[in-house]
Amino acid sequence: MGFFDFFKTPDINEGVTRFQSTPGAVLLDVRTRSEYAQGHIPRSRNLPLQEIQKAPSALPRQNTPLFVYCLSGARSRQAVSQLQKMGYTDVTNLGGISGYRGKVVSGK
Repeated sequence: MGFFDFFKTPDINEGVTRFQSTPGAVLLDVRTRSEYAQGHIPRSRNLPLQEIQKAPSALPRQNTPLFVYCLSGARSRQAVSQLQKMGYTDVTNLGGISGYRGKVVSGK
């Protein structure tokens, strides 16, 4: 990994494609409930960063492939770190929905 690789941000569009082709994967939106209701990626589940400690009850299998996103990528980066500290072994930061070019749905 070179110096400039540190500044690269994940491509959420590629990440969603990987999520869709990964059996048993969960797409996790860590924005607030109101942000989620305003628009989210289809098939995603909402677990706000402020409630990430509830992950073990919401996602009991620690080997479940998790693909995490937020608005810009900052909260998803924090969530990935916290999930890994909780013992989740297959966690990917997708970055922010602000760069997503696919379909977005509203509501819960």
